[in-house]
Amino acid sequence: MNRLENRVAIVTGASSGIGYAAAKLFAQEGAKVVVAARRQKELDLLIEEIRVDGGQGIAVAGDVTDETYAKTLVEVATGTYGQLDIGFNNAGTLGAMGDTPTLTLDGWMETINTNLTSAFLSAKHQIPALLNSDHGSLIFTSTFVGHTIGMPGMAPYAASKAGINGMMQCLAAEYGPQGLRVNSLLPGGTDTPMGRSVASNDEMEEFVKSLHALKRIAAPEEIARAALFLASDDASFVTGTALQAEGGVSINKT
Repeated sequence: MNRLENRVAIVTGASSGIGYAAAKLFAQEGAKVVVAARRQKELDLLIEEIRVDGGQGIAVAGDVTDETYAKTLVEVATGTYGQLDIGFNNAGTLGAMGDTPTLTLDGWMETINTNLTSAFLSAKHQIPALLNSDHGSLIFTSTFVGHTIGMPGMAPYAASKAGINGMMQCLAAEYGPQGLRVNSLLPGGTDTPMGRSVASNDEMEEFVKSLHALKRIAAPEEIARAALFLASDDASFVTGTALQAEGGVSINKT
């Protein structure tokens, strides 16, 4: 416990799923959290749960593709709590799906902007504040799709998430000399609203489970614990890594 004591974290995509679980866990481990997503009501409920558990946090709703919002999140963190130590940039979307010739440019750009451009904007504004921390950790949620496995109909999603991994490696090399660690977290199938949109019926759920070596889908809290590892000093010598918390989907052939 208290692995994040006296630290301040921004968590995007926090209104549900992995982001929601990570924000609660970070707060339980002592972090003051600034939670971000589009839905203010859901963020307010999250902050209420955090405060009931004795934690501290503030909710700021907005669109992660808006650069002003990315800047505001950092200003709220540093203005309210005096610092920023952790950026967990988890917001994302499956986006446009289907055979590539049927996809529209608008659908492609929306996916790229929501997943990759938002990650760039978060990094752009978080890095200067993170460099002032002795424990700076910048984390992006990516995926195994486009990293170890190709999935039909998911080219925009794969491209956007693979782009995150490439950007992450460059940032890790660029800012490692100044002590900032930068990593990606690659979940497998997880019981989230996004995950349930793929495993949308019993047959699809069993298929998704079967893809994993562990033959099951993760709980959001399991992925949150992997994010906690990357955020904490437990990962003090871990940077430039695409951490696969994906139940063995990348190596499974049975």
